[in-house]
Amino acid sequence: MLLDAAINAARLGGEVLMRYLSQGVQMRDKSSDGGKTYDLVSDADLDSEKIIGDYLGKLFPGHELLGEEDLDGDINAEHLWVIDPLDGTNNYAHAIPHFAVSIAHYHLGKPIVGVILNPARDDLFTAAENQGAYRNGERVKVCDSVSLAQTLVGCGFYYDRGAMMRSTLNAVEEFFGHDIHGIRRFGTASLDLCQVGCGHFGAFFEYQLSPWDFAAGRLFVEEAGGRVTDGRGNPLPLEMSSVVASNGHLHDAAIEITARHHPSTDHSDD
Repeated sequence: MLLDAAINAARLGGEVLMRYLSQGVQMRDKSSDGGKTYDLVSDADLDSEKIIGDYLGKLFPGHELLGEEDLDGDINAEHLWVIDPLDGTNNYAHAIPHFAVSIAHYHLGKPIVGVILNPARDDLFTAAENQGAYRNGERVKVCDSVSLAQTLVGCGFYYDRGAMMRSTLNAVEEFFGHDIHGIRRFGTASLDLCQVGCGHFGAFFEYQLSPWDFAAGRLFVEEAGGRVTDGRGNPLPLEMSSVVASNGHLHDAAIEITARHHPSTDHSDD
């Protein structure tokens, strides 16, 4: 029931996003002081989150809801839904059809259901605890690569254009020194994690993500046979964190690089 509810909720949110996109969505900066944060929001984000929250709230009135925009549920709750109503906002703002709705359910701090939907492609990624990971109903698994030189690596840039950006670029440079096939930066962390789970990326890293960015994708990677930690190899918390995901075989090699270049703080903007 939880998985079906998450799928239905994601499709409701996706319908909102596609409706706004067809009508010409208007984006605005989240900064309250007029500064440039490069962090955009629109009525599409807000309405998508509202319809998802209303749907899940009616089905599960005792569950907490945590979302990117207006939902501030208790992360320590027994039952917690973690919702990103629009991941890949900059892609969405420029009508690039690579964005997603991401929904996860956590029980006692542990992910047990994850759903990620790209409504522009009708591409559905689902995972449930001990039941595997699926793309459009077909089971998937991570790649078998045992060397970084055999694989593509995905990365993400946070909105910070200072120290964190430099840390990311330094890590990318070192990855290239291991003769990886290439770097891909698609701008939607939830879908990047799905690329790992589907075996397209051997590894993915980003130095700052919010829990709604990775809550569902984390489970997808793990159920596909991969591994997910923070950028220093520690267990991934349900809070803002660096993230490294891999097929498992490559995790130690990836962490060696990401830990070396890890920003001293996840909030640096020097």
